[in-house]
Amino acid sequence: MMVVGVIAVCVLAVLAFFVPRLSRHPERGTQRTLGAGARAGGKAPGPLGRLFSKPFHSSSRAVGRSGSAGRRFRGRMPF
Repeated sequence: MMVVGVIAVCVLAVLAFFVPRLSRHPERGTQRTLGAGARAGGKAPGPLGRLFSKPFHSSSRAVGRSGSAGRRFRGRMPF
């Protein structure tokens, strides 16, 4: 399952480079899914909640960075 997630983030970066406007919807969907996982993990009691939700938060941040980096790089291209 983790491999599928990593592949999805890579596809998002490529999509953000080639079609920047169309990359926003998949990025938001991925962030929404990761947010749901973080909320579910955060319901665990005490420090376990933070421990279980942390991978989802960091993955969500990586998805945002990936999409913005692809769009930013595309904006710098001469064509």
